[in-house]
Amino acid sequence: MSPKGRPEGESAPKRVSAEGSPLTADRTSPRTSLDATSGDDWLDAALAADAREHGSSYLDDQGFTARVMAALPAPIAVPRWRKPALVALWGAAAIGTATAVPGVALDVGREAFRLLAAQPVSLPQIAAVLAAIGVVTWSAAAWALRSD
Repeated sequence: MSPKGRPEGESAPKRVSAEGSPLTADRTSPRTSLDATSGDDWLDAALAADAREHGSSYLDDQGFTARVMAALPAPIAVPRWRKPALVALWGAAAIGTATAVPGVALDVGREAFRLLAAQPVSLPQIAAVLAAIGVVTWSAAAWALRSD
């Protein structure tokens, strides 16, 4: 034990201070004295004031935290084979997906063509579909470009 009652190798307790912080509003002052356009700055100001108020009242734990951290078990080491196995599994999944996607896309395309080719289509129906696509496109653009 060191002369100050701390275990060997343990540094002095660190104090948290709000000095030098740009948020210097007093906790007891009304919120109107803070910047009205700042949004959540009142919370930051209250926390900074609380830190200034209680910064000098540090509670020394006499090395309790260091003892608890030293008593924790070591982290479990990941086996060396795990990373290559994951790479192999993800590679196999990617190859399988790349092999299956063209066939699936071709099957879906053929079935969609069969469904659409069996339906009689007139010019007004084509115009209605194009108008619906235009409405959806313009609505999505207006929503994406809105200025909230």
